[in-house]
Amino acid sequence: MSVRVQSDPFDPGAALNGFVSAQANAGAVVSFSGIVRDRPEGGLQHMEIEHYPAMTAGAISAIVDQAVARFGLDDALVIHRHGILKVGEVIMMVATSARHRADAFQGAEFLMDYLKSRAPFWKKEVTGDGASWVAARDVDEAALDRW
Repeated sequence: MSVRVQSDPFDPGAALNGFVSAQANAGAVVSFSGIVRDRPEGGLQHMEIEHYPAMTAGAISAIVDQAVARFGLDDALVIHRHGILKVGEVIMMVATSARHRADAFQGAEFLMDYLKSRAPFWKKEVTGDGASWVAARDVDEAALDRW
């Protein structure tokens, strides 16, 4: 299991290739990469993501451990960036491996729902009109209810 919280950009293809090459017993690997998207009305200059280093990696590692135990994952990788990110940049990646595809998919979805709603990151959208903190969305909170 690997959790990386970093400001530097990363290549999700290279990260996935490295992850896959280490999965000798897995029958399935699932990956998801999140990309900074513009606001529906446009105008996003960048997003600022803050975190508390002493807390973030540990909190994500704890949920990765839960995913591994709950879904029988062979391995999991979470990479999440912080700092200033522009539209189109990769913000995060999750990869899971398991003997069976359903477990790999569910493990990845579980991790994504957690990262979206509970991981200790604070996100601010910056536009030409100013900056505003991103509030939790009801749809993201509801996604956690299925777990």
